Amino acid sequence: MTEQQVQARARRKPRSLAQELVTVLTERIRSGRLKRGDKLPTESQIMVEEGVSRTVVREAISRLQASGQVETRHGIGTFVLDAPSSSGFRVDPATIVTLREVLAVLELRIALEVESAGLAAERRSTEQLAAMRRALDELNEGAAHASDAVSADFQFHLQIAQSSGNHYFADIINHLGTSIIPRTRLNSARLAHADQAHYMSRLIHEHEAIYEAIARHDSEGAKMAMRLHLSNSRERLRQAHEQAQAQEP
Repeated sequence: MTEQQVQARARRKPRSLAQELVTVLTERIRSGRLKRGDKLPTESQIMVEEGVSRTVVREAISRLQASGQVETRHGIGTFVLDAPSSSGFRVDPATIVTLREVLAVLELRIALEVESAGLAAERRSTEQLAAMRRALDELNEGAAHASDAVSADFQFHLQIAQSSGNHYFADIINHLGTSIIPRTRLNSARLAHADQAHYMSRLIHEHEAIYEAIARHDSEGAKMAMRLHLSNSRERLRQAHEQAQAQEP
């Protein structure tokens, strides 16, 4: 990689660079250059080969883990798992990159998470509710310091799925990973024409409404709050998608 290419990459956002690296490594796996059981190059080697930072490499590896393509063994390295099947149903988190795909995932989440929130309100334990509260507090803390707190957001939704008492809900959320959170792929605040602080404040209010309904064992209230939260996200992004299409020649 030339010095000019490295400088150009340095000016780009870490998330977009991470997605580019995911695409590169995924292609190596699918083409057979990296086979099942093969060890990925070290972080340092990938940094040199691709001209990216350690943060970008770790984010890319995290996304590959979420999509089930690799696993990291502590102290040993990261290894390739079975190649994704080309037949049958499969959602690959690494491919959720466009506005259209993010919208499609939101529609899937509405179908899944509204029901899981209702079940969580009925079945959650005291410990599970406390885990939701911790994730929500971390999200609130991140917002207070102008952070998007994606990990805490994801953990909140995952805890709800786990509290449903049906492991399939949690399995799907776990498989999709943080890609279910739109702002891991898109600048949601900008698309919603809102400043980051106002945008995060609105998300926190929506999350708190979900938590409070689950806390009081209000199944219908939890379903309504979850539907409102995800529908609001979908509507904000849908409007942005329509505006982008209207501007295309």
